[in-house]
Amino acid sequence: MANVAEKFGLRPYRSLNGAPWNNAQNRYTIKQNEGTAIFQGDLVVPTSTGNVARHSAGTSDHVVGVFNGCFYTDPTTQKPTFSNFYPGSINADDIVANVIDDPDTLFLMDADAAFTRSELFKNYSVTNVTGNTVTGISKVQLDVSTGDSASTFMVMAVDISQDPNNDDTTSANANVLVRINNHFYRQSGGLT
Repeated sequence: MANVAEKFGLRPYRSLNGAPWNNAQNRYTIKQNEGTAIFQGDLVVPTSTGNVARHSAGTSDHVVGVFNGCFYTDPTTQKPTFSNFYPGSINADDIVANVIDDPDTLFLMDADAAFTRSELFKNYSVTNVTGNTVTGISKVQLDVSTGDSASTFMVMAVDISQDPNNDDTTSANANVLVRINNHFYRQSGGLT
């Protein structure tokens, strides 16, 4: 049966040690007037300003984790605003990003092409697609065409979903279990 085509970025699934994901996330900040939108399920990177920003596909930047929503005071209404996504260019100085930053968290991702068992344990880049502004959910997918052993690719495929609606390895959009390969907290030396 063909897989359900659903783009959702990286969705927390479980820990590398097999334990269920425990909803752990940490607080980071987004720079005032940061121009790039960040959606729930997008990868984020540390910046030299001490904030986080959306990861750009095709780069080898170390990833801090996965964006899981934000809070800020709306500069127009002065109301506290909780959102699945950061829409970009918000002129507020209290923008807080919730980030799933444990380097041992595994995530589900939708593959952008057919993904077979022989493609497991390779490293992959992600697509660079803007998320859904209605739901606030990322549309980033696993870029199957980039499968390689290069350690600079963002994620490593660990398993194929056991969900019967998304485990077909003969068609596109299988859900793949991944870990962040190029994680900031696995590297030494900090920002350069």
